[in-house]
Amino acid sequence: MFLKLLLNIMNKLIIPFLLFSVLVYGQKVTKQEQKVLKVVEKNNDDAVQFLEKIVNINSGSMNHEGVKKVGDELRIEFDKLGFKTEWVDQSAVNRAGHLFAETAGNSGKKLLLIGHLDTVFPKNEAFQKWEERDGKTYGPGANDMKGGDVIILYALKALSEAGLLNNAQIIVAYTGDEEMAGSPISISRNDLINAAKRSDIALGFETATGLNYATVARRGSSGWQVESKGVRAHSSGIFSERTGAGAIFEMSRILNSFYEEVRGEEYLTFNPGMIAGGTEIKYDTVNSAASLFGKSNVVAQTAITSGGLRFISQEQLENTRAKMSEIVANSLPQTSSSITFIDKYPPMSPTEGNMELLKVLNQVSIDMGLGEVKAWDPGKRGAADISFVAEYVDCLSGLGSMGSGAHTPNESIDLSTFEDLTKRTALLIYRLINTK
Repeated sequence: MFLKLLLNIMNKLIIPFLLFSVLVYGQKVTKQEQKVLKVVEKNNDDAVQFLEKIVNINSGSMNHEGVKKVGDELRIEFDKLGFKTEWVDQSAVNRAGHLFAETAGNSGKKLLLIGHLDTVFPKNEAFQKWEERDGKTYGPGANDMKGGDVIILYALKALSEAGLLNNAQIIVAYTGDEEMAGSPISISRNDLINAAKRSDIALGFETATGLNYATVARRGSSGWQVESKGVRAHSSGIFSERTGAGAIFEMSRILNSFYEEVRGEEYLTFNPGMIAGGTEIKYDTVNSAASLFGKSNVVAQTAITSGGLRFISQEQLENTRAKMSEIVANSLPQTSSSITFIDKYPPMSPTEGNMELLKVLNQVSIDMGLGEVKAWDPGKRGAADISFVAEYVDCLSGLGSMGSGAHTPNESIDLSTFEDLTKRTALLIYRLINTK
């Protein structure tokens, strides 16, 4: 009789729980993974409080002290998890530095998890603090990308508390200058690239594009500048054999040819963001500012244009630069022009390995009942630190927090999805570190 009563009680408790687990998480979420999800739920309030704490620390890229302070707060937490932590000083390139945290094991895939500590908001910006209004949560860098930083931390906390990180191989890299990278890049991104060379997979936690999208490719970024020279003369002599076309007509020819002959490839864009022309020009490349003098009755002697170029592959970049250079070399009479290119961010090109990672994330999301995850349009994403490592490892990005208004005084974070994104990250990491 007692045994029958006990079985009835167990059936009333266990069967509904199992049904709930299947309905909420799907049939393929294992008992170990359910344990991880419950730890994320338990820690979510702490995660939000920690996020508020670091959002309230100004860490504009050039506020070195603030960037370091955010790094220190994260370092304390990773030390508690047993990670080996290191602050990499970047004073050589006039930046604060980077935080690296690492756990050494010998099983599964070697992961590199990428975030950044800095924001676009300097110390004198009015927008400085975490604030809740109009039913939304606002904060400088809350979404780009301190939310993603905290998702990394609390996903790893959950795995650690569940005893599932014991033999993992994970490097967490928080750069301190993503919004304004130190120059030269060969120094400011050297440690990140070296970490990638010791890894199999890189996951980027910049702002998410939604619960149902992730980034398998993102365009690279390059700068370019054209300078044109002409013969200074009275305007009555323009088009003559001696005077020629002048620098401004020459620059107009170049830009129009760029538009007509180079434009059109998928994911390729280029934009002339500044133009100046006249008799005399003083151009400040550091501040992208120009002062000039010219008169309507004088043929322009100098013209300068600078702009940006976005591309999906190194091949597309090289082909585009060749076309632009050929156009620039075909000068109008009595003029000459030159073009220079500035390397900034390489592309994160779409690869089979990246698509395989998307499949893993997609399965995690489906198993959790969050729906299918598709590839986001790379034309809608800017460059990011993960691009520097795409040459060396398979990559997946856009895994951070959700929100809106990044880089504006109305930057907000969607806390209603924060827990689910942390859960999904924890399971993604768990499955990858258990994949040979």
